[in-house]
Amino acid sequence: MTPRQRRLTLVLGILVGVSIAGALALTAFRENVMFFFDPSQVAAGEVKTGERFRLGGMVSRGSVERAPGSLEVRFMVTDFKNTVPVRYTGVLPDLFREGQGVVAHGRLTEDGTFVADEVLAKHDEKYMPPQVEKSLKKDPQAEPESDASASGGT
Repeated sequence: MTPRQRRLTLVLGILVGVSIAGALALTAFRENVMFFFDPSQVAAGEVKTGERFRLGGMVSRGSVERAPGSLEVRFMVTDFKNTVPVRYTGVLPDLFREGQGVVAHGRLTEDGTFVADEVLAKHDEKYMPPQVEKSLKKDPQAEPESDASASGGT
């Protein structure tokens, strides 16, 4: 094998190695990416059943139901146009309450219920997840209810 053939073989080997590494990285990235959807997008069928995604919106007032003797909680997430039922088993964040912004990570079941693995609540009075705020701004009449009534005016 001549020196030129050795260099060409080395360059081709490096290109093949980089291509394989890139393909593996993209595959791993695609599997770990979690997309954000609001209830209107879920109602429109943009989410496949069983696919992991983030659901964001406001917790509907009067929708939180706790199962006695367990950590299971059911509530509704809304963007003021559509509503998605959510089921979560675990300890909710301290700031979770009705009328507040929430982002839940999980999967959609066959019956249209979102089964959450994790629930994140807003962290102060003015914060709202950017995706939730953007989806709520699409409907100018949909305004989140006042924090003062839910927190006792403090």
